[in-house]
Amino acid sequence: MLKSMTGYGRSEIISGDKKITVEIKTVNHRYCDIAIKLPKKLISLENGIRNVIKQYIGRGKVDVYVSYEDYSNMNLLVKYNAELAREYLLNLEKMSQDFGIDNDIRVSTLSRYPDVLTLEEQAVDEDELWEFVEEAVKKALSHLIEARVLEGENLKKDLHTKLEGMLALVNSIEERSPNIITEYREKLKAKVAELLGDTQLDESILATEITIFADKICVDEETVRLRSHILNMKQTLDESDNVGRKLDFIAQEMNREANTILSKANDIEVSNIAIDLKTEIEKMREQIQNIE
Repeated sequence: MLKSMTGYGRSEIISGDKKITVEIKTVNHRYCDIAIKLPKKLISLENGIRNVIKQYIGRGKVDVYVSYEDYSNMNLLVKYNAELAREYLLNLEKMSQDFGIDNDIRVSTLSRYPDVLTLEEQAVDEDELWEFVEEAVKKALSHLIEARVLEGENLKKDLHTKLEGMLALVNSIEERSPNIITEYREKLKAKVAELLGDTQLDESILATEITIFADKICVDEETVRLRSHILNMKQTLDESDNVGRKLDFIAQEMNREANTILSKANDIEVSNIAIDLKTEIEKMREQIQNIE
């Protein structure tokens, strides 16, 4: 199904004393560009998160924000640095001797000296932590994909409408083209009559001139190719994922044909239709830039 590259997904999971929040925002981008912001405790899981995201997203600028809170104290450990405490005591005793003053140090006082007692985080079970994080990431991605699919369906409807409008413009060019030859023939005969008076013009010369003119302004090949591109784009819109690049290429080919028609046009009506055609193609290309 067609997906937009623009979307937002969020998840929040609370398990016991742990809480994780994942927010994922995507916008259009030529490639799959992933930026992840993690708290220090989850840095080791970045590659795993990146790999999960790539399973869901083929193209787009992806910004991921993860916050993690652990309200329990079970993972904190008080560590006693005996060697450092001994160094403090030895130096305090030396100060007592050097200055002739009592050494009144107590355990409670010594424990407050820098780094004698420290709080350290115990190692966590990374497999358990990854399961917790992975669940939140996948849940946020699921919400993101829902938003991208919904926006993709809206884009698909809009593009189908634009393609039908372009088809009508192509029809108008094809309907107008034969009249251009007829009008040119009449103008040419009138001009010759004005210049030569009653002198009879050789019909073969007139036919040759009209044939050269008709060949010069003929856009049959271009309109046939445009019809083919329009049909191809309609079929592509109904394909599965990652069709954005293909759609963009088809739109470029459409624009090429429209430019050729405009350059060949020797008629104000066809020129105006070709300009409208190019305008619609450009609008369509802007929409296609948002498709994955």
